Amino acid sequence: MDGLDLCPCGSTLSYHDCCGRLHRGEVNASTPEQLMRSRYSAFAVNDSNYLLATWHPSTRPDSVDLGNDLAWLSLQVIEATGDQVEFVARFIGPSGRGFIREHSKFVEVDRRWFYLGAVED
Repeated sequence: MDGLDLCPCGSTLSYHDCCGRLHRGEVNASTPEQLMRSRYSAFAVNDSNYLLATWHPSTRPDSVDLGNDLAWLSLQVIEATGDQVEFVARFIGPSGRGFIREHSKFVEVDRRWFYLGAVED
């Protein structure tokens, strides 16, 4: 991805200046929403190492399937409250367009946010 391309997370910043900074380890996410946006961007740019590094060890899988046959189209944050974020991520793949809607939970450990998983309704 070119450093001048807009960040997949939906900000008006370039990937390099937005989620790229988190993916490169220059800064950590300061909020659950920022972490969720950076994780969406990691799917979009195929960065499985970042996804695993930001997943809390208590719920982290051994590997992440990035759905390499998917192109991530957009992210919409529905609500970000406290340690939870609800979002819709849209994609296109071999079967056409689709979306993932998730209500995610995060935890802060030593001033660093981690993804715990989906909240069961």
